[in-house]
Amino acid sequence: MNPHIPAQIFMSVAAAFAVFGALGAAFSKNPIRGAMGLLVLILSIAVMFLSLHAEFLAFIQLIVYAGAIVVLFLFVIMLLGPSATSPADKRGLLVRAFGGSLFALSAVGLIYLCANALWKTPIEVPAASETFGNVNSFGEELFSKAVVPFELSSALLMVAVIGAIAVARGRQPEDDAQGRAIAESKES
Repeated sequence: MNPHIPAQIFMSVAAAFAVFGALGAAFSKNPIRGAMGLLVLILSIAVMFLSLHAEFLAFIQLIVYAGAIVVLFLFVIMLLGPSATSPADKRGLLVRAFGGSLFALSAVGLIYLCANALWKTPIEVPAASETFGNVNSFGEELFSKAVVPFELSSALLMVAVIGAIAVARGRQPEDDAQGRAIAESKES
């Protein structure tokens, strides 16, 4: 028996759960069930990362996506109410059918091109090193070869935070003075 068969079965089951979760997130009428489908998708992707011995990516997947994004979605759903509906779409059936057909045709063409290229020249994937996917190798790669993009992205995030604070503050002192002047003029 091939020793890779149990790993392939495990990966296939995780992939099936990922597809099931994605379909549940996309086609669920209830937004809470859609968020739960997204959670199933995220957890199954984390399981796939674990099966590939990429523990760091699996835990980041759980912390960032399952722990933050899905919780944020659920918070917004609860804030708006699970029965909140989106506004009616003004576009007609013809525009939707054209857009859907164009997307489906593009997807089929892309799948055909990728499959055709793989059938002609199969890609040989080298075996991963023993330290692939763990925190030490990720940190070594990040802080040796990718230190400049890492620092640039942190500076960009800092500028975004400062910009968000500046936009949120606005011109509050001037607005307060104008508000007081209007209130005083109404009193007299």
